[in-house]
Amino acid sequence: MQQDLATHPDTALWMRLAISVSEKLRGFVDIVGRGASWLILPVVFITVLDASSRKLSHLQVWLVDNVSMVFGSTILQELEWHFHTGLFALVLGYGFIYNAHVRVDLVREHLAFRNKARLEFWGLTFFMIPFCAIIIYFALEWIYTSWSLGEISASQVGIPYRWAIKSVLLSGLVVALISGVAVWLEVLVVLWGPQDARFRLSTLEWPEEDAKIEGKERLQIDYGLTDDVMDEISDDDKKAGAGASP
Repeated sequence: MQQDLATHPDTALWMRLAISVSEKLRGFVDIVGRGASWLILPVVFITVLDASSRKLSHLQVWLVDNVSMVFGSTILQELEWHFHTGLFALVLGYGFIYNAHVRVDLVREHLAFRNKARLEFWGLTFFMIPFCAIIIYFALEWIYTSWSLGEISASQVGIPYRWAIKSVLLSGLVVALISGVAVWLEVLVVLWGPQDARFRLSTLEWPEEDAKIEGKERLQIDYGLTDDVMDEISDDDKKAGAGASP
């Protein structure tokens, strides 16, 4: 019988601590991701405004003459790239803790639960976490060089302070690393903790919750019909099956 990890008698102190830290890290990643998702609004607004002003030459001339010289420069295009960069970078970790990233599950989907957990553990230990850490290390020097040189846009009328948007990229990598550590702690407890202890998982599903995709297992959908009608449908299905058999 499954039992909550917090009240399970065989749960060691380090396991409770690991899950507690994991939940706090995951909460931080969730806040960053939800906040960054609002960047889609300026991305859409600036893209529509920029495309409209460039395609409608009379509108662009009017905006330059009556609103701002910004509409005659590359600033709008660069703002599109910068906001899109922030959106993409800051939701990487958010997507990971909700298992929203694309997986090529040719092998993984056929594995048993604990083998999936082992695959997740070794993938995080030797790939995701070290990769993020290495990229962060080199990104620090990359950003410092940009700041010390006063790097600006390649366009004379573009946005200055190129180190700022590079710092956003770095922040996204840090959040992705934090999400990897959060999931790593979960999988650690899955593999070395009591097998009947239960807690919230990010990239795995407990065996009793692992839903089969349609086609592998027939789904029975309740359309709000009464029990009598559902029984009649079931009986008709059985008769149809018996009639089709040789």
